[in-house]
Amino acid sequence: MADRPHARWLATVRAARLLLHLRQEGVTDPDVLAAVETIRRAAFVDDPALDDLSFEDAMLPIPCGQVMLRPSTTAHLLQAMGLKRDRQARVLMIGFGSGYMAALLSQLAAHVYAVERYMSLAVQGRERFTRLGIRNTTISYADGLDGWPEKAPFEAIVLTGAVSAIPEGLSGQLVRGGRLVVPLKDASGQVAIVSLDASGEVIARQPLFQWVPQLVEGRAQVL
Repeated sequence: MADRPHARWLATVRAARLLLHLRQEGVTDPDVLAAVETIRRAAFVDDPALDDLSFEDAMLPIPCGQVMLRPSTTAHLLQAMGLKRDRQARVLMIGFGSGYMAALLSQLAAHVYAVERYMSLAVQGRERFTRLGIRNTTISYADGLDGWPEKAPFEAIVLTGAVSAIPEGLSGQLVRGGRLVVPLKDASGQVAIVSLDASGEVIARQPLFQWVPQLVEGRAQVL
């Protein structure tokens, strides 16, 4: 019992340190930072041995051989989406993974639609979000590179993995004035966060000096 106040204090200090690091990395959107402060990353880590690392700017392993992106990468993707503070947006997230980024988005959007190619991650995600009381997120087991036409249009769409070409058809699932955010990998392997409008025109490009896993086409046939 005596250790619990110390553990809570230590978690608070680590969370504050992570927020300071994100600011130093160029994350300035107050709503994104508030979401990071609200959502505990450790809640999305399956291995208790990794709890301490959840407060670090580090990728973490998750089931199905996947990884949880670094908090700074996640925050830069969220910031690039340009969501307004009224939380009225409907957004599409391609690559659900652990659910951490979707949970952050749930703090910024009216509703989050997430597509995951691994069935087990989608099922675990639904169970986790029910436990956490996150109700404004819908998760589908499908090929995310097709988007989710039945739920379109969206104010914003974000890919959580890198691609070497802009997926066709996604911009067409945006509302007028919407934004598609893509980690785009060039021939040298360098990744940039590219933002496009509903017509497919590039409106912003930000170099990302961090490794981002490749987004794979199709639904996984196992796991």
